[in-house]
This record gives sequence, structure tokens and C-alpha cells, in this order.
Amino acid sequence: MIGLFRSAAAYINAHRGKTFVIVLHGEALESANLPNIICDLSLLHGLGARIVVVHGDETGDLETASGAPAAATDAEAMAEIRQRAGGIGIVIEAMFSQGTSKSPMHGADVPVRRGNFINARPAGVVDGVDLQYAGKIRKIDDAALCSELDQGKIVLLPCLGYSITGEVFHLQAGEVASATALALGADKLVVFVPGDGVREEDGTVLPTISVAEAERQRRRLLGKSDADARCTGLGLQAALRACRGGVPRCHLIACRNNGALLQELFTREGSGTLLSRDEPQVLRPAQLADVPGILQLIAPLEEDGSLVGRPRELLENEIGNFRIIEWENTLIACAALYPVSSELGEIACIAIDPGHRDQGLGERLLAALEQQARAAGMSTLLALTVSAEHWFQRHGFEQSTLAELPAKRRELYNLHRNSKILRKKLP
Repeated sequence: MIGLFRSAAAYINAHRGKTFVIVLHGEALESANLPNIICDLSLLHGLGARIVVVHGDETGDLETASGAPAAATDAEAMAEIRQRAGGIGIVIEAMFSQGTSKSPMHGADVPVRRGNFINARPAGVVDGVDLQYAGKIRKIDDAALCSELDQGKIVLLPCLGYSITGEVFHLQAGEVASATALALGADKLVVFVPGDGVREEDGTVLPTISVAEAERQRRRLLGKSDADARCTGLGLQAALRACRGGVPRCHLIACRNNGALLQELFTREGSGTLLSRDEPQVLRPAQLADVPGILQLIAPLEEDGSLVGRPRELLENEIGNFRIIEWENTLIACAALYPVSSELGEIACIAIDPGHRDQGLGERLLAALEQQARAAGMSTLLALTVSAEHWFQRHGFEQSTLAELPAKRRELYNLHRNSKILRKKLP
């Protein structure tokens, strides 16, 4: 338990003061897990996050693949939608108000606010059909929303918009969520979906996904007939709108899994699918502040003898030789390029976090270091290894001998380790 809290500390600090837009589609609202989701949102709020909750209704969200309403909403249907929206809002407010001694929210005192934050207009006539009370967003009152968030309140947005004529229009949850996230400059959009995230056709959950891949998956999911797949597709559609508009991170997580939100936001493994506007994994030169993370990353490899031990003082002096890859502000891979001579560089200390192996991180680091070596005028790379000989050979290295090492490097060779020596000519 102590280790769990300590490992979550970095994420707690990273999320404090950030703005989250949370989407609860009809499937999430009907789930038996909804009270747990509300408890987790209360905890996130208590840790300093600014939260807007967008909810649909129990009938699901009628939206086409293009984002337009799928059907007309007449006056009778609109009356039912308004009644459902009010009832759902009351239920959610009641859940946020829990505070008995046996409740996880004891002492939380979460203030929730609703209001006419969304200005809407009629969706109009589409293909000759008057959609009546189906609406489109005209404007988000971001100043009023920010005022409520600045006061430490959770804002609850139903899928309703209000017009200058005093009418109420039915909106789609995905459209409301993405537009709100963009208006607020939100840091994250979190969509609760029926499954464990975006699944590939073979059932494998995609932990991270690019914009191009997300578009492909969106079309595939919306082309299916089952409700769960379409709901995930609509969630991905909302995430794509937000991501393309500038929201840095969008998450699709399971509405039926207890604790999925906390696992996604506060653990390295995560839960669900992350869509990132930029590349989720950032490769950059290492800095002194990265030394503790590198030490933690290489410690298991030093213990099993794969790497030579590096004390902190040595690593601090050599930090300029290292490149790292970080994901969600967490260091997950490292490697170093040591200059042996003006024409020769040595690749060393390649380490990948176990939870992120088989993702091509080693290849990315090697490619970056090769580019760095060429820029420095080096023509040859050297690698000494006791466990990764075949990996280096797959990437163009060839076997070499101790006699071929430069004299100064040969003096430092550890005969006891008997490392394999490999070379690669740079094109």
C-alpha cells in the first residue's frame, strides 16, 4: 500500500490544477459501476483536478458517423429528453453528495453546479427532413465555466443547449464534450465506453493509438451493428475532434470496470486506450533531473549482470551522453552514446521498462543515437554486450574482436565479463 501511494505521487502532482472533461454516455449511466465512477471523480477532484462531467441519457446518443443527429427530435421526444436529463442530473448530484462514515466520499463535500453554459441552434433541415429540436452548439460560455471551476466546483453538463429564443435543443454527448474541452483548453478528455478501450479486430486492447490509427478504428467501429462497438466508435469520434482541436490527451476507458479511471490516471500500466495529439512517448536528451529515473530503470539489469553497475556520481557526470524516452512524464527507456574517438562511438546502457517492451523503443533510441553520431562526424559504432548480441546484429552490427578495439578502449575491457564486441559502419 505504501509503495502504491508513493508510485502515484508523480501522477498526483501532474494532475493537480489540470482540467478534465469526463464523458458519461448512456451505457455508463446504466452501469452498476456508476457509483464507483462518481467516487473516483470525487477523489480526483479532491486531489486538485478541475472537472466537467458531460452526460448523455439512458437511450444512448443518436449521432451519425459524420457527427450530425441521426433522427429528428419532435416536441414530445424533447419533453421526454428534458425530463430524463433532469432526472439523471439529480441522480449524479446525489451520488456526489454521499458522505456517510462508511462511504469512500466521507468528508469530501463535493459542490456540483449545473447551468445554461451552452448556447445552441437548431440542426435545421437535413436531406429534406426538419430535425426540429435536434440542435448544434453555437457557443460554450467558457468564462462562466472557468469561474465555477476556479471556485472548486464540479460542473455537470447535460446534453442540452439553450437558444436566444428561449428554446431547448437536444445535443450529442460527444459533441458537447469535445466542444467544451476545446473551449476550456482542457488537458484531458476522458470517455467512458462499454469495453476496455479500443480493441483491435483480434480483441487486443490498444494501450496507445495515433490519430491516423484512431480514424481507421473509428470507421471500423461505427460500421458495426452491435451497440457496444458503436458507442466506442462515437467515443473515439469525440476524442478525435478534441485531439485534432488541440486537447493533448484523450482517454477511452471501461465504464464497467471498477477503478479503471484511477488505474489509467495514476499507474504506469494504465487502463484503456490513450489517444495523444502528439506522440505519446517523447524521446529527448537526458538531464540531471532524470538521473533517479535512469538508476531505477537500469537497476534490475545491473543486478542480473546485463549491464555494468553505474554509481550515481558517474551517471551524473555522464548524463550528457544519454537519451531517454518518457511517457506521461515517466521515464520508460534510456540509452547512451559514448565518444571513443572522433570517428568512433559506443552504444551503451540500453534499458527498457518491462511494461513497455516490444514497442520498438530500443529501435527508436538506436536510430536517434546513430543520427547523433553521424552529426558528430563518427563513421563507426561500437557495442559491447553479454545478452543482446542478436538484437544488435538484427540492426546492422557485425561481430568484431578485442584486437580491433582502440588501445584506450581495449585497456578498459573487462575480461571477466567476456562481452561480445560488435561494430557497425554508419552510412
